[in-house]
Amino acid sequence: MLWHELTVHTTEEAQEMISNLLYEAGAGGVSIEESGTLNKTRDTRYGELYDEPLNDIPEGEAVIKGYYAESVSMDDIIEELTPRVEELKEFGIDPGKALISWKTVDEDEWSHAWKAYFKPLRVSERLTIKPTWEEYTPAGPDERIIEIDPGMAFGTGTHPTTALCLRALEKHVAGGEDVIDVGTGSGILAVGAMLLGAKSVLALDLDPVAVESARENVALNRMQESITVKESDLLSLFGGESAADTDAGNMWPSARPGQAGVQDDAAAQNGEGGIGVTLPVKIVVANILAEILVLFPDDVFRALQPGGIYITSGIYKDKEGLVSRALEASGFEIIEITREEDWVAITAGKR
Repeated sequence: MLWHELTVHTTEEAQEMISNLLYEAGAGGVSIEESGTLNKTRDTRYGELYDEPLNDIPEGEAVIKGYYAESVSMDDIIEELTPRVEELKEFGIDPGKALISWKTVDEDEWSHAWKAYFKPLRVSERLTIKPTWEEYTPAGPDERIIEIDPGMAFGTGTHPTTALCLRALEKHVAGGEDVIDVGTGSGILAVGAMLLGAKSVLALDLDPVAVESARENVALNRMQESITVKESDLLSLFGGESAADTDAGNMWPSARPGQAGVQDDAAAQNGEGGIGVTLPVKIVVANILAEILVLFPDDVFRALQPGGIYITSGIYKDKEGLVSRALEASGFEIIEITREEDWVAITAGKR
């Protein structure tokens, strides 16, 4: 089967937004390749190994590829994408050169070749992400394995923002907590929270493809009874207007009318139509772009118990102050800020 491969040369800062734009334009899969220069600092505290140089992409840049069915008109796709990529500048996101090109490729060139580069990765003291097709023996009895098959729709969990969130969860999940994972994607953080000892997790995402991917990975890890995956956002959980319906709605797929989940604690129980956790919860984690994080800190504050923990990432380095100010304005106290490469995670507490 033949596919059209559309390539966008952009920045690491803009990669998540442009990936989302490719999905919204109908991509059947997206791949991201970041800079692999010798100058990049890599975290090897957990024994990670890197081949250097990985590629010749300049520092701070990224190459994103989206795959479209042979029947799709690429001229129409490019005409749709070009102004939307330029529009990112209005939100303070630099798309860089934003050069767009395309070619036709055979499915075998991209649908499986990437798997050769996805190996088990130790991301924290206790957590390792392992693709389902790889053999791996835990190093000790305390090591926990996150089984993942991302398909072509979602990441492998090896991005710095995922690792930062998992390490923060490892610090704050003591055992028995209810957790909400906002923008769950492939469900890695939800599974990680359970492996660390959480009681139950509600995993939310507005993208139906993400919801399906998360459910599949939850099943791979045999956690269907403890992780509830919903097509929703946090604000809809309280019966309010979705954050995706605001002026920044084009930055996250829109919620559909009527998908709001919960009006009171009675509905916050397990079972059909329930959410699997009892509000308020102890921990909320959100690995989403900074521009989205600042839209709902008040709602997270409502969803947390006093003394609860909010873990945020997906924050590019120049947006750290933006997110910190929004959290503090909503009543949060910044507990810790951690960094890896050009990405930031902020852990905040509800006073």
